[in-house]
Amino acid sequence: MLKIVAIMLSGMAVGFLLRKRRLRVVPHMVTVLIWLLLFFLGVEVGENPQVINGISHLGLEALWLSLAGLAGTVLFSWALWRWVSSKKGGDGK
Repeated sequence: MLKIVAIMLSGMAVGFLLRKRRLRVVPHMVTVLIWLLLFFLGVEVGENPQVINGISHLGLEALWLSLAGLAGTVLFSWALWRWVSSKKGGDGK
């Protein structure tokens, strides 16, 4: 964990020192590195037999969490819209 913090702090220091330069290649490098990290994460997950054997259970759990999150978002948005429109004295249009 200390290595991760040290690497992050050193990256912040380098970014601070190079803040006035136009580094056009950095966003492309970040994108490629994120793709590589995601690929290697997939490889590691694919090697884990517990994850592969429980993929159906994990999929159902992810579906329920997604639906519950969506329902909560819709409900809260609706309640917020009614509250804001009642404060304006309008009918919400």
